[in-house]
Amino acid sequence: MSEERAVLAGGCFWGMEDLIRKRDGVLSTRVGYTGGDIPNATYRDHGTHAEGIEIIFDPDKISYRQILELFFQIHDPTTPNRQGNDIGMSYRSAIYYVNEEQREEALRTIQDVEASGNWPGKVVTEVEPAGDFWEAEPEHQDYLERVPNGYTCHFPRPDWVLPRS
Repeated sequence: MSEERAVLAGGCFWGMEDLIRKRDGVLSTRVGYTGGDIPNATYRDHGTHAEGIEIIFDPDKISYRQILELFFQIHDPTTPNRQGNDIGMSYRSAIYYVNEEQREEALRTIQDVEASGNWPGKVVTEVEPAGDFWEAEPEHQDYLERVPNGYTCHFPRPDWVLPRS
């Protein structure tokens, strides 16, 4: 079995983790802070970091493209610094690529999302190289598994799906 890493930010990390971790081929997830300016970020002090999710996946079972398509279906990539009721830089949409192939796939996927006309506006998702990922506190890991009716602003949108060729 091979493993690859993906790092995404799309609003509150609880809901993203809950939906992504359930996909076949996702081996592990952890939530944390990434894409920002301070070391050792925490919930109370994460500077310009986004709430993000690190995904370890088996590319023989789920492709990076499939992960990105799910990412674009479960959060709104057209709202700058916002997801639902969550507002601020922490809740921005971002893809943090770990290699050139991921960067190219992220840009292709964004082009396809915009060309589809299925989303409500222009994609504002940042595409940046992955940097430090500061793991969130234990109470944030696996949150919706421990608190099944806890807060989330993430859900699959049936109309936000890319057409298959």
